[in-house]
Amino acid sequence: MDETLLRDLTPGVLGILVRRGADFAAAEDAVQEALVDAVRVWPADPPRDAKGWLVTVAWRRFLDAARADAGRRRREESVDEEPAPGPVPAVDDTLQLYFLCAHPSLTPSSAVALTLRAVGGLTTRQIARAYLVPEATMAQRISRAKRTVSGVRFDRPGDVATVLRVLYLVFNEGYSGDVDLVAEAIRLTRRLAAAIDHPEVAGLLALMLLHHARRAARTGADGSLVPLAEQDRGRWDTAAIAEGVAILQGALARDRLGEFQAQAAVAALHADAPTAEETDWVQIVEWYDELARLTDSPVVRLNRAVAVGEADGPRAGLAALAALDGSLPRYTAVAAYLHERDGDLTTAARMYAEAARKATDLAERDHLTRQAARLNNARGGA
Repeated sequence: MDETLLRDLTPGVLGILVRRGADFAAAEDAVQEALVDAVRVWPADPPRDAKGWLVTVAWRRFLDAARADAGRRRREESVDEEPAPGPVPAVDDTLQLYFLCAHPSLTPSSAVALTLRAVGGLTTRQIARAYLVPEATMAQRISRAKRTVSGVRFDRPGDVATVLRVLYLVFNEGYSGDVDLVAEAIRLTRRLAAAIDHPEVAGLLALMLLHHARRAARTGADGSLVPLAEQDRGRWDTAAIAEGVAILQGALARDRLGEFQAQAAVAALHADAPTAEETDWVQIVEWYDELARLTDSPVVRLNRAVAVGEADGPRAGLAALAALDGSLPRYTAVAAYLHERDGDLTTAARMYAEAARKATDLAERDHLTRQAARLNNARGGA
């Protein structure tokens, strides 16, 4: 059973059911049931047209459920007969589905959460981690969003800003999470940039390309994390960097600054430095100031504290860090790094070990554990 094929086909099948009149929640349930049938049936009897098979079975499931529920809901079935089985157009409905999920009846945060879960393929746990909230809280938010759009016709697409937020979070989870969604996020953002002349769309595409350009150097041969300052810059994708910088320059020239352009500017400054020592940290701090003004994000302020520590010294970075909530993810790891830069190896080792215990990502946990061990060994040999 090709699980990748099923995952790739799901958005298109879901989009077809929605366009044929199914409300989103019912269509999602029907598609999930069709996928279960596919896992059971296909190994012994694979269909000639996988997408057509899924559309037909999912539509039957939707009609069965709608008819059974018609009395309670007191509404007539919108379609009288199921479509004939057969080939369906090879159209990519994913981007359109992103816009439909960003429905005006939902708040932006609920629309993002629903789309990430239903279309982006992320788990509730991954979404909760991206939003810095407990998993149970995010599960309730997604359930409320489903109830809100239940029975709503998806004929009023949402706004670009919400779709950009979804694509950004999908990329982030694909870049550092459990499921590789990077290529899909970049592909969809390219399509959006080709369809909409908007500087923030261009800014997001530039940001993705600049981050993705460094991906090969982010891990060692053993899978361990390699910090930015220690990465082999010869492994960076120079073509992707050049494309990202060119796209960013075109967006910034329009003088309509947004958060994705500002983030891309930070990434471009890192990519432009021949060595870690030549990084223009003063400019990076200035861009983080712009980002903080645009977003008021605690994560932005955490990253700014690191940049301040590089530009003005570790004690200045620690002072910036002291103004933030200590429960922020990676707060302790940043504090450990700045204390090490300041020469306080005892505090740094203790905080690296504490950060390792808090880390949810295995590679990050191993990296922080090694940092603590390195400092403890250095102190022991002193």
